[in-house]
Order: sequence, then structure tokens, then C-alpha cells
Amino acid sequence: MQITHLTRTYRYDGIDLPVPPHLADDPANLRAYHATLYPAILNAETVDGGVSGTAHVIEYRRAVGTKG
Repeated sequence: MQITHLTRTYRYDGIDLPVPPHLADDPANLRAYHATLYPAILNAETVDGGVSGTAHVIEYRRAVGTKG
């Protein structure tokens, strides 16, 4: 049996976002931090992107809809 440790990777619009170590275990504050880089993340949906290599990918996907 082999144990593989996965790291979390956060992705938005095809870009891997930085994860500061002090926010790695706090998804709400990490989302607020990422929103300072890309404000649209505040309204984005969080989607589990699955496992890619040794990373668990979490994607922010923009909400698509109409205004008004």
C-alpha cells in the first residue's frame, strides 16, 4: 500500500492561484484572499475539479446568467 499526500490547488479561469500557508486550512478566508486578486471570485461557484497528479484541484467558476 502506498500513501500519496495531495496538495490543494485552487484554479480560476485556467490560472493556478497562490495559497498562503496561513490560509491553507481556511476556505472562507482563502476565498476572500483570492477575491482581492480576481473580484469575480466572490460570485463564483466552487467546483471540485478532482485529482490531477498529486494535487486536488478546486476551481472557481464564474456564474453565468443574465443581468436585470
